[in-house]
Amino acid sequence: MAKQIRGLGKGLDALLGDSGSLDNLRSPVGYVNKEVVGAKEPQDTADILRIPVDMIEPNPFQPRMSFDQDALQELAESIRTFGLIQPITVRKKSADRYQIISGERRFKACRLAGLDMVPAYIRDASDQGMLEMAIVENIQRENLDPIEVALSYQRLIEECSLTQEQMADRVGKKRASVTNYLRLLRLPAKAQHDLKVGLLSVGHAKVLLGVEDPEAQEKLCDLVIKNGLSVRQLEDKVKELSAPDKPQKKSEESLPDEYYKVLEHIGKYFDKSISLKRNSAGKGTMTIHFGSDNEMRRFLEALENSNL
Repeated sequence: MAKQIRGLGKGLDALLGDSGSLDNLRSPVGYVNKEVVGAKEPQDTADILRIPVDMIEPNPFQPRMSFDQDALQELAESIRTFGLIQPITVRKKSADRYQIISGERRFKACRLAGLDMVPAYIRDASDQGMLEMAIVENIQRENLDPIEVALSYQRLIEECSLTQEQMADRVGKKRASVTNYLRLLRLPAKAQHDLKVGLLSVGHAKVLLGVEDPEAQEKLCDLVIKNGLSVRQLEDKVKELSAPDKPQKKSEESLPDEYYKVLEHIGKYFDKSISLKRNSAGKGTMTIHFGSDNEMRRFLEALENSNL
């Protein structure tokens, strides 16, 4: 039995039809235009270089002791198809050794996928100021695709310990704009790939983000490419697919700014997703999905120390 698409009508396949094979349009993102490490010195810490997998070692301070093998296999299969969309980050230990700072799960999946080179940012872990300046300069380049912009914003948050507000100030953008770019990283790998290579527009991506189910997002993505749908046509297709007895879920953009700040602060303590629903009267629910007892203890400690 075919997997049912949550929140969409039962006639999904009938309405979308067979999207056909689009593999010829989806060559993997392989960073083939990037230098192999050692071929040249990186100009700044925002550069991406390709590093042989045998020169990379795990982070000894990695808090995660085990990785879900089924999830790793799924990620490896995605990497074989689309390439590694989000490079890992490493620091240089010696002339031929690099240590992972972030992205160990992606690195393990790359090895499972059979990659002999892994795209990576190389940074001096002790020089945060230079890193921040390099990333901000990188964001200001005009030739970045939307996923590259989103990844740069994410690096500023994760590696420079900035909030979304602080980051928006650094790059001279409104916080809503920053939030919208970061939301692009929630899309399935297929949609991120298509956005990165220009098969999908940011406008299309925003419409897809209003659909809950990743499988439905991928099918709609295929439909846009196959039929050349405009953003308005995609919106109409989503409305057409919505179940008649279920009103279409409002996007997060309808939330007041204070709610984004709540999600931002609490989200620092949990690796899993946090969802927040609110009606027009201001009533709603917030759901936190946590992955371990340690996450809850860390959150409790922050509450007791008034660090939120």
